[in-house]
This record gives sequence, C-alpha cells and structure tokens, in this order.
Amino acid sequence: MRKIDSVLVFCGSKEGTNPAYKEQAFLFGQYLAEQEIKVIYGGAMIGVMGAVADGALSKGGHVIGIIPRFLSRKEIIHEGLTEVHKVNSMHERKLMMSEMCDAIVALPGGFGTMDELFEILTWAQLGLHQKPVGILNTEGFFDGLLAFIHSMSEQGFVAPVHQHMLQTEVDYKKLIHLLNHYNPPPFPQWLHNDEV
Repeated sequence: MRKIDSVLVFCGSKEGTNPAYKEQAFLFGQYLAEQEIKVIYGGAMIGVMGAVADGALSKGGHVIGIIPRFLSRKEIIHEGLTEVHKVNSMHERKLMMSEMCDAIVALPGGFGTMDELFEILTWAQLGLHQKPVGILNTEGFFDGLLAFIHSMSEQGFVAPVHQHMLQTEVDYKKLIHLLNHYNPPPFPQWLHNDEV
C-alpha cells in the first residue's frame, strides 16, 4: 500500500448544470485536508476548481495552485491558496502538476479537464510515471466516457491492462482507498500484442 500525500485534481472552471458537481468537489477538498493530503490544482477560485480549493482550505488544508500567466485573469486566481505558481504555458502547467503529485483525480469538467486526464493516462500507458489516476464519477458524469474507453479497448486500441489503469468511484473516500492500493501495469505500451 502506498501513502498518498498529495493529489492533483483536474476539474472544470465552470460549475456545470448539476449542483452536485460543486457540492461533491467541496466535500472532496474537505476530505483531502482532513487526511492531510495536499491539493494541487489549476489555481482558480471559480467553478468546480474553486469548490475543491474552498473545501480543503475550510479544513486548514494545504492547497497549491498552478496557473499559466495568460489565464490568471480569465480564471481568476484564488487569493487564499497556500502556494501559487505562475507558469508560461499549459504544457508547463501540466508538467509541474504531474511532478508535484502522488496521485491524480479528475472531477467533472470540459475539454481542458479531458485533455489533462488523457495526457496523464497516456504518460502512464507509456511508462513515464506509475502514479494512480482516478475519476470521481459524481452523478454518473463520466459514464459516457467510461463506455467509450471500454469500446476503445474492445476495438483493440487500448489494451485491457491499460483500460484498468483508470480507477473509478462515486464515493471519494473509496476512491482514495483505491488509489492508495493501486498497482501499476508491469509493462509499458510498446510491447508485442501477445505480451499485453
């Protein structure tokens, strides 16, 4: 069993149409702080992103925001964060985020959230890291995406062992438990088909 000390949270800068997205993000942030797990995220005070930070901060948590300079006005930097890092690009943001965390969790969000999630999964698939990656599937938000990933695996584009790298739960406590007990695939993507 690993001990997760920091979680990178990918999620939307919008709230979405279902109040549960923001509510669960806030509770998740609180839980991480209660477990003394640092929160690393995109640095904004708005949307689901802001709710995660607010939840953690409400319990005295350590929250690190990483934001590109060009987004610092659009996404509105959270003023109460423990640390803020301003970077020059989205790529630099994702790299710094991934280097600072022990695990990654995606909450509801849009294209940016999906971009971040799939890039970090691709890095894991290629053996560039062995950190656990999870989805908090609030109100079934990710059901369609999970069905599509299953279809990609059935169609031969994603090996089953790589499909199962993605840990999924509707309960954030159970999700953190899964991430703490995660075992990465024993081999990276580029092997012969009979080895996968």
